[in-house]
Amino acid sequence: MDIEATAIEGVVILRPHLYHDHRGLFYESFNEQSWDALGFCNTFVQDNVAESGYGVIRGLHYQIAPSPQAKLVGALQGRILDVAVDLRRESPTFGQFVAVWLDDKEHAMLYIPHGFAHGYAVHSEHAVVQYKCDDFWDPLTEHGIAYNDPTLAIPWGIPEEKVIVSEKDKRHPLFHRATY
Repeated sequence: MDIEATAIEGVVILRPHLYHDHRGLFYESFNEQSWDALGFCNTFVQDNVAESGYGVIRGLHYQIAPSPQAKLVGALQGRILDVAVDLRRESPTFGQFVAVWLDDKEHAMLYIPHGFAHGYAVHSEHAVVQYKCDDFWDPLTEHGIAYNDPTLAIPWGIPEEKVIVSEKDKRHPLFHRATY
């Protein structure tokens, strides 16, 4: 697996080695020994899968102490714009975001460490997204930020009239009012 840095320290793109032959495609999406050898110290305890159609925006979600979550996100089917927003107040990139295309052709994954909000927009007709988490979902520490926050100004690439957002995500506060 190859690692590619992003503009925000700690958030990295992982590109698996793809093996194509007459039978199709094979790649290793996760290997604990390789993960450790790459210098990551997360132990993943929960895998989540979400299916969505074009225009769905999920997020921006995060958990705070005592149960923050690091995530390893990939698109098993379709194409998404995956976004990580830096919520680490001491970071020089606090309030900035990284947006990365993930799809079922390259099978790249985005690693998002603790201290980030996460969300994605579906750009294909259908998408299946899988993400590994290093802590369990905890409704008591779960928080969110409005996907359309004007301060963040994330270019989701979905026309506003086509955006589909859950009722829960519609109630998230703006960035400057969020709890981190």
